[in-house]
Amino acid sequence: MSKEEEQSKTKGALDSFEPGSKRGPIDDRNEYEKGLSSLAPEQKQLAEESTRFADLCQYFSQQSMDPPAHVVEQVGRLSMLPVPERIRALMNINHALMEYLYDVGQDPGIRQ
Repeated sequence: MSKEEEQSKTKGALDSFEPGSKRGPIDDRNEYEKGLSSLAPEQKQLAEESTRFADLCQYFSQQSMDPPAHVVEQVGRLSMLPVPERIRALMNINHALMEYLYDVGQDPGIRQ
């Protein structure tokens, strides 16, 4: 198979993730919530925690902030975990990110 044929095949496989396609991003939060309700409970919880994580990542990006290194390391290991452990790990990661944002937002109140 030529390199051009491989690229064409890969592009075709990824087309289903483009906006407006079956697996593409869902911009309407209500439509997204409807899709969640059709999932099995464990998959629904994973999707909810993943969504919270994505929202936090988006906030970090908009604020031009880097997440803490220990959180990045934890995220790198998520794919190796079984789903129940992945859900717990995502919950812990989301909690750590929220605490980090709270701590960074604290004004030290230096007085002169």
